[in-house]
Order: sequence, then structure tokens, then C-alpha cells
Amino acid sequence: MLKPHPAVLRRLVEEYEALTATRTAPVAGAVAPDARLADLAYTLCVSTGTREVRQALATARAWLAPTERESATTVAPAAV
Repeated sequence: MLKPHPAVLRRLVEEYEALTATRTAPVAGAVAPDARLADLAYTLCVSTGTREVRQALATARAWLAPTERESATTVAPAAV
């Protein structure tokens, strides 16, 4: 399976989490979730090879964890 670029995956996760954080509690009889949120959930699932957004988020975070650790420990080259 192909993996998405870490920057793209990180952006998807961040946007999904931002939208879910700003959503209000569901109202009885309300329409389906906002279209962008549904699109992000679908894209995360396809990108991670999962079927549920919770699994997709967990997989994305696991894939991003080594990248984030590497960038935190990477030392910039000395200026010449």
C-alpha cells in the first residue's frame, strides 16, 4: 500500500481535528455532518487503508510519530 506524504497526512489530521473541535453537539433530527468533515473522514480512511475514521486517525498518528520525532532531533547544519 502506498503511504501519503507526511505533510499531506498531517494537514488532513489537523483539519479534521479542527473541524470536529468546532462542531456543536448534534441536535436530534439534524442533517448529516458537514460535507467537508465527511470528505476529510473519507480521505483519511482511504489514505490509511482503514474503514473507520477513528482507526484512520490512530493509523495516521502512528505513521506521523516517527517523522515528528525525527524532525525534533534533527540538527540544522552549521552556517558556513
